Amino acid sequence: MAQSPQAKYRKDYQSPSHTITDIDLTFDLFDSATTVTAISQVKQLLDSTTLFLDGEDLVLKAINVDGEAWSQYQEVEGGLEIHGLPQQFELTVVTQINPEANTALEGLYKSGGAFCTQCEAEGFRRITYYQDRPDVLAKYTTTVIADKENNPYLLSNGNRIDQGELEGGRHWVKWQDPHPKPSYLFALVAGDFDVLRDNFVTQSGRDVALEIFVDKGNLDRATHAMTSLINSMKWDETRFGLEYDLDIYMIVAVDFFNMGAMENKGLNIFNSKYVLANENTATDTDYLGIEAVIGHEYFHNWTGNRVTCRDWFQLSLKEGLTVFRDQEFSSDLGSRAVNRINNVRIIRGPQFAEDASPMSHPIRPDKVIEMNNFYTLTVYEKGSEVIRMMHTLLGEEGFQKGMKLYFERHDGTAATCEDFVAAMEDASGVDLTQFRLWYSQSGTPKVTVSSEYNASQKTYALTIEQVTEPTNNQTDKQPLHIPFDIELYDSKGEVIDLVMDGQAVHHVLDVKAAKQTYVFENVAEKPIPSLLREFSAPVILEYDYQDEELIFLMVHARNEFACWDAGQMLLAKYIRSNVQAVQNGDTVTLPSSVIDAFRGVLLSEELEPAFIAEMLALPSHNEVSGWYASVDVDAIANVLKSLKVQLAQELNDELSAIYHSLKQKEYSIDHAAIGKRSLRNACLSYLAHTEQGNSLVQSQYQSANNMTDTMAAMSAANQAQLPCRETLMADYSEKWKHDGLVMDKWFMLQGTNPADNALDVIRETMNHEAFSLKNPNRTRSLIGAFLSNNPVGFHAKTGEGYQFAGEILRELNSSNPQVASRLIDPLLKFRKYDVERQALIKQQLEALKSMDNLAKDLYEKVTTALDA
Repeated sequence: MAQSPQAKYRKDYQSPSHTITDIDLTFDLFDSATTVTAISQVKQLLDSTTLFLDGEDLVLKAINVDGEAWSQYQEVEGGLEIHGLPQQFELTVVTQINPEANTALEGLYKSGGAFCTQCEAEGFRRITYYQDRPDVLAKYTTTVIADKENNPYLLSNGNRIDQGELEGGRHWVKWQDPHPKPSYLFALVAGDFDVLRDNFVTQSGRDVALEIFVDKGNLDRATHAMTSLINSMKWDETRFGLEYDLDIYMIVAVDFFNMGAMENKGLNIFNSKYVLANENTATDTDYLGIEAVIGHEYFHNWTGNRVTCRDWFQLSLKEGLTVFRDQEFSSDLGSRAVNRINNVRIIRGPQFAEDASPMSHPIRPDKVIEMNNFYTLTVYEKGSEVIRMMHTLLGEEGFQKGMKLYFERHDGTAATCEDFVAAMEDASGVDLTQFRLWYSQSGTPKVTVSSEYNASQKTYALTIEQVTEPTNNQTDKQPLHIPFDIELYDSKGEVIDLVMDGQAVHHVLDVKAAKQTYVFENVAEKPIPSLLREFSAPVILEYDYQDEELIFLMVHARNEFACWDAGQMLLAKYIRSNVQAVQNGDTVTLPSSVIDAFRGVLLSEELEPAFIAEMLALPSHNEVSGWYASVDVDAIANVLKSLKVQLAQELNDELSAIYHSLKQKEYSIDHAAIGKRSLRNACLSYLAHTEQGNSLVQSQYQSANNMTDTMAAMSAANQAQLPCRETLMADYSEKWKHDGLVMDKWFMLQGTNPADNALDVIRETMNHEAFSLKNPNRTRSLIGAFLSNNPVGFHAKTGEGYQFAGEILRELNSSNPQVASRLIDPLLKFRKYDVERQALIKQQLEALKSMDNLAKDLYEKVTTALDA
């Protein structure tokens, strides 16, 4: 690159020299030449007569100060400097932009036939010159002008206050948002849609209009999104006492979107993946995903919009907190155990891998080159776990007191992570001084537990040691405050009361030192401990469980998550031992006691079907890879496949009986029905590896009356490489080739195809009429699935997978660097592989680094990985 992008540091934060209290925007929309007029009321805050405004890819047309043309300015790299300004003034800036040419999908761009915006994190600077930073909060009035025939709907933030007709077939609508907000929450949409309308009456009696805008012909796929929105509004009032604050709430579904969705005040813009669903086009997982994301964006209205971030280093302030809230929403509406399991899988798999990668960072980063690179699992998912730990330490009542105090102090302001922790601390009286290290320390703590039972004294000692290994950005680590949830069981499965020094103690231990010992009294027999229940902290647990202890916990643990976790630890023991066996040239084996334990789970009449399905799921290849400093891709794949085949054969009769007993005539998305389908299709995924597999899968595909069962059949055929695979794939493609969103499921199967010629198939699939590299959803479904979830194909010893990744990344670097930056992550962990693979991956990274036009998004990740 000609000049290396410069890093920004959290410690260098400075308050803005000026603030903007009000902004009046007018958009005269044309595909390739949109004119934006921004009239801002500006106040000087610091002793400076120079104002810097961010700007990117803008054509400046005019600058006026207090109505007079202003010449004291200069365009500089990254923006505009205006000099000689008074203390308070009205600034008018006129710019021209080209939405049609904006393939980066940041700022104002075209999505299909509609105009659309995405301004988080720094997209507003692609619309007009402005203080594009989250700590400048202004009241927005927006007038949108466009051709009426092509754009009958003109939408923006807030409430609609005026509208009218113009000559030449054009019209205008004016919107006003009474709540001050930063520029990243600005939104505009103009286009022609079908609209689903409803309303919601808040707890104080206000009537809120609800509108969901979808592409023409998709109205029948918006009903679930509306139901989810209404449920979200009810839940936030019931659980948190938070009420919506505008007259209208709008959601727009668009096909071209870099993210999942965006919480712009009153006008949420969504990737259509998280809005559109009916039984023919969406799986149960899609339905649950829509519910969660609709909830997430709605909950941002308070945790993100009413209280926003002071700077982007504080991103987890809004995202970690809101992920926690959407997880609680999903858990309250559905199965708490299943939701917790799925959340923990993300942490233990890709998030732990991120912690161990060159891009490891705290949930509140200290350094950044490209802010888009910190929309990460660490900031979101680990950030949510940090909020959950506070909830565990304070309890629901204490946590709610903290939330109330947080809003009282910071409503209408740009706050910091420290502000949130201080509110929790002050409201509860709980000392969170050491706990704050979770915000500043990167990496995953390893917690090693040892135990000792003294029969004569009837005491049981647990010694807990914690250590966090050095990470790329931090060498010195301090002990963290870890809430460590435990239970002790006697041989009958009864819970033993926890007593220390003659006093009853809580089941959540406050682990604060590098090494601590807890001695429990009145323990009549050697207990079996259930450790880190509910995954009470995002740590790696090490305890030398015996097989019979884990099997005991699978049956007797009162907490469903603890039952599942025991099963996972049991599987992990034999995955590890079998990987070593394969490396030594031996075969994969699983003891009959382990198989019988899972047979017992399968036949349980007490457990919910959805939970049994989770118990039967093996850890993913990516999660297992995270257990090793040096990853043997092929050995892990061999073991996971062999264990699945062995379990399928040993449990064939039980799997088959349950599979046939759970067939449902009618499709319903109530949680009981979803659970039954989940277990039935889990059984099918195993049965696909038996003699009856091909006929069962083919029969299910042909008789399926919903997309969940259709995809389960295709996925089983794909993973087991059944003879019927090609027929099913061809039939699906012919049926759905006109619908890109539905085809994404097909593209994902092609991307994860474990066949030897997978890469050839993927290259051929890129020519499919429904595929476009310009569409982030299509790209993530096919290319992203191959790079992240097809380990054997991607890591082929020939290096062809890495070469393919390099080709794609170089192409996306110019068109959509944000998507490229998401895709590159599997390459960044190259040091975890053998010497030959390391060299091949490094070759691709070096080629990217040498590019003259390498985007900041990629530059930061490539250089960090190579320099680690």
